[in-house]
Amino acid sequence: MRSENSDEKIFSIHMEMPTEHMQKIFGAQDAYLKKLERDFEVTVVDRNGCVVITGQEDQARRAAAVLKQLTILSDRGNDIGEQSVDYAITMGKESREEAITQIDEDCICHTVNGKPIKPKTLGQKAYVDAMRENMIVFGLGPAGTGKTYLAMAMAITAFKNDEVDRIILTRPAIEAGEKLGFLPGDLQSKVDPYLRPLYDALYQIMGAESFTKNMEKGLIEVAPLAYMRGRTLDNAYIILDEAQNTTPAQMKMFLTRIGFGSKVVITGDVSQKDLPAGSKSGLDIAARVLNKIEGIAFCNLTSKDVVRHPLVQKIVKAYDDYEAKEKSRGRERNVRK
Repeated sequence: MRSENSDEKIFSIHMEMPTEHMQKIFGAQDAYLKKLERDFEVTVVDRNGCVVITGQEDQARRAAAVLKQLTILSDRGNDIGEQSVDYAITMGKESREEAITQIDEDCICHTVNGKPIKPKTLGQKAYVDAMRENMIVFGLGPAGTGKTYLAMAMAITAFKNDEVDRIILTRPAIEAGEKLGFLPGDLQSKVDPYLRPLYDALYQIMGAESFTKNMEKGLIEVAPLAYMRGRTLDNAYIILDEAQNTTPAQMKMFLTRIGFGSKVVITGDVSQKDLPAGSKSGLDIAARVLNKIEGIAFCNLTSKDVVRHPLVQKIVKAYDDYEAKEKSRGRERNVRK
């Protein structure tokens, strides 16, 4: 990389970049490149394999640093998607662009199709590290932040490495605004809709055949939270999903089931409770009661950690802003009264 100052205000950086990386990083019809230009207020052009970034010196250097990190990701064989570019730009604005490639070095496992599963944001990296270092981890955050999927990847990795004897996946059977009790079939057929997201992750990471075989042997168990009562769970990797829908009594019951050699991950989104109006969430109570106990970690993921379609990140952010304004208005009304 070399730079040259064309005048006192305009600054240019010349950066070598192989064509195959340009195609991935620039995006279809240069969509990602245009996003980079707009966010850093620079101009980027390709001159026979040499990328030229022009703009204010500070902005041009930051844009160049982002492109360099994305090039490293591309060189490692990663797909460069809109989420990757958006997060790289965010990190570039905070002068933390090197975090992108550092995060990418942490591979948890591979899917049945050989795709690596890695944390994609600093929040996700902290969450994964917490699961490695603590017996109990609470993963809190909005939809799309990878709370359940990363926990599942960690559980399957521990199971394959013989660190635990079995995997237990559970979630409270609470309807999200719809009543499913009228559905035909036995109890398992009725609860399957609640557990479907867990099955989906297992199929993708472990493969349907391996999952079925281990399920039949009782080494993988997927069950409603009510099935945990009266049991002691030793040498297991236990994931409680959708924990915001537990009652305080259910959460206490679950936490006191944990035995020797077990790891527990509890995930939830406090903004999406389906409990009856006026009911307290066991997740809220646990966060207040257990936050100072050694061996228990709380990881708070935010809209910055959303790794679904970028529009989901904007939706989460919009709701966060709306709810913050509503709380502020509520406090103002209380003051006036």
